[in-house]
Formats: sequence, structure tokens, C-alpha cells
Amino acid sequence: MPADSGSDAPDAPDATHPGATPPAPGPDGPGTTGPVGDVPRDVVLGGPATPVPRRLPGWVVPAAVIFWLGYLVTVLAQYLWERLFTLVLLLLVSLFVALAVEPGVNRLARRGWRRGRATALILFGVTGGFFAFAAAIGTLVGTQVAELLQNSETYITDTVDFLNDNFGTNLDPAQVIVQFTDPSGPVQEFIRSQQDEVFRLSVQAIGVILQVFAVLLFAFYLVADGPKMRRSICSRLRPERQVQVLRTWDLAITKTGGYLYSRALLALLSALFHWIVFQSAGVPAPIPLALWVGFVSQFLPVVGTYLAGILPVLIAFLDSPLKAFVVLGFIIVYQQVENYYFSPRITARTMELHPAVAFGSAIGGAFVLGAVGAVLALPAAAMVQAIVSSWGSRHAVIDDPLIDFGVVRGRSGSAGPAAPPG
Repeated sequence: MPADSGSDAPDAPDATHPGATPPAPGPDGPGTTGPVGDVPRDVVLGGPATPVPRRLPGWVVPAAVIFWLGYLVTVLAQYLWERLFTLVLLLLVSLFVALAVEPGVNRLARRGWRRGRATALILFGVTGGFFAFAAAIGTLVGTQVAELLQNSETYITDTVDFLNDNFGTNLDPAQVIVQFTDPSGPVQEFIRSQQDEVFRLSVQAIGVILQVFAVLLFAFYLVADGPKMRRSICSRLRPERQVQVLRTWDLAITKTGGYLYSRALLALLSALFHWIVFQSAGVPAPIPLALWVGFVSQFLPVVGTYLAGILPVLIAFLDSPLKAFVVLGFIIVYQQVENYYFSPRITARTMELHPAVAFGSAIGGAFVLGAVGAVLALPAAAMVQAIVSSWGSRHAVIDDPLIDFGVVRGRSGSAGPAAPPG
């Protein structure tokens, strides 16, 4: 009989007894005891808990390395963008110039011209027209400002008399002239403050001329070596990809060039008709003013016509208020004639942008790249519209009042959808 141990607990089985169950070996091998249920091993053994060292997850170090590498790449990209922004802008302008002149170069090349010679001819023609237009407008503005300052008293007297006769005002021309010619007055102070800007504007003009020549050089190589460049790109693509790339490239050239050519033709027509009216009305400098209205109204969407009309109306008003009203009335009438007659026929074979798309593109381009972006946004939108419209298949449209342009009554009295205008 076993001896009393003084405890009420049942006797533990003897490990040496033949019928006893041996204790389960612990995770550290024989001689240790593993956890019983949810009780840790050290509690079972009755010893102190051994601290387990805590290690970082394996993804922390790679994530930190990726974060700092991304930060350094972002800083480097921002630095390079600030330094190379002008170069990127010049390349972008060169690309659109190249797309615009390549249709003409291709036509001359098919007639036996060398691509380099044809490209140089067209680019020099465009450059000559640009500088002639800028010189004409600059000469006009300078002449008008000098004449305004020289004959300021006459202009002030005529303007005050016109306001008194037509709007019931009681202005004194002599008092207005005194305020205008007062050396300490706001007008003379403004004139003196602008004299310091002459040097800065001259430096900016030289910079613009250098940038124009850089654009012409880039555009020349893009057009003259266009087939070689496209062959080099296609040599790295599969045949089916080559077909897609060349088709998209040809579509961009055709639509972008066609859009710009149609704009230029509309600008020439507008300049011609405005020159006839300005010459007949006796407006000073009719040719530069007509060119200004023609080109600004075509290459600035929606608001271009009204912005372009400010200068001729102002110059005509300085000469005669009646001439100003004639000029303003003709600009409004011609804009309607162009919208409903000239523009649909000229752009029928090229591409016409919706006014909302053109205006939104110009605003977005101005926000991104300033004045250059506002001008480039139009051919960019035309190119994107042409590429997007070429994707997918077209289907016949069902008859529905929501998509009818109007109802046309035939001889039999039946109604049907009218064809879109233009």
C-alpha cells in the first residue's frame, strides 16, 4: 500500500510501471513536456517564461527601399522637367508643325521632289508668312501708339464731343486734356513706367526668334527623315502592329494637316473680305488689320472672333465712331456667314471640331502650357478625334425624336429625319 503523502490529489502513475502511459515529449525533445491544452509549456513545467526576440516582417525593408527610391526618382524627374520644359515644349510644337507640313511634302515628293528640298521650301514659306504677319501687326501697333501720343489732344476733343452729343454728358475737353498731359498724372506715369520694358521686350523677341528656328530645325528632320524614322520604329514591331502604327500615323498626318489647312484657308478668306470692308470704310492700315482678324479668329476658337475685332474697332473709333460701328457690324455679320456657309464646305473634306470641344481643348491647353498650349490644343484635339473615330465599327442609327436634326415633310406628307447641316 502506498504511503500517504498528505495530499488529496490522486496518485500519479508510475512511469516505471508496465501499464503506465509515458508522458508526451515536449517540442524540445524527450524529457520535456509540451503545453496542455491552451496552457503554455513553461506553466506546465513550472519554470519562468523565456523571452522570444521580436523580428521585423520581411516586407518592411523592401518597402522602405522602394519608398525612398520612388522619392528620389520623383525629385529627379521634377528637376529634369523644370530644366527641360522648354525643350519638351519645342519638340511638341515641332511635332505638330511636322504633321501639318508633311501632306504638302508628300505631294511634292510624289512629283519627283527630294524630301529635304520640299520640306525646306514649305517651312521657309510658313516662316516667311509668320514673320511678315508679326512685322505688320507690330508696325501697326507702334504706328498707332505714336500717332495717338502725337495727336492726343485732337483725339481727346473728338471723343469728348462724341460722348457729349450722343450720351448727354457734360465733359470739358480742356480739363480732360490737362489731366492727360499732367506730368504727375496717372497717364504720364503709366507711359514712363512702360519705357523701361522696351529692353526686356527686345530680349524676349530675340529669344522667341531663336526658339522659332529651333522648332523649324526639329520639324525639318522629322519630315525630311520621316520614312527612315518610321522604318526604324516598325522594324521592332510585329507585322500586324506595323500596320496599326502606320495606319494611325497616316491618319494623324492627314487629319491634323487637313485641319490646319482648312483653318488657314478660312483665315485667308476672312482676311480678304475684311480687307475689302476696311479699305472701303477708310480704316487706317486695312491690310494688317484684316490679317489680324482673319488669323486670330480662326486659330482661337469661339472667342477668337471677338478678341480679334477689338483692335480694328478701337483703331476705327479713334478715327471716326461711325467707322467703328461699321466695322463692328461687318465682323458680326461675316461671322454668321462663315459659320453657315464657308466653314461647312471647306471643312467637309478635312475635319471640323465641335465648338464646345474646341473651346474646352483651348482652355485645357492654356492651363497646361499657356498660350502655346491654347494654339496646339486645336490640332491635338483634331488628331485625337480622328484616331478615336477610326476605332470600332459603325452601325445604323434607329429613328428616334431625340436624335433627329429636324422633320422634313415630303410630297406624300411623310415625315423623316433631316440631314445634318453642312
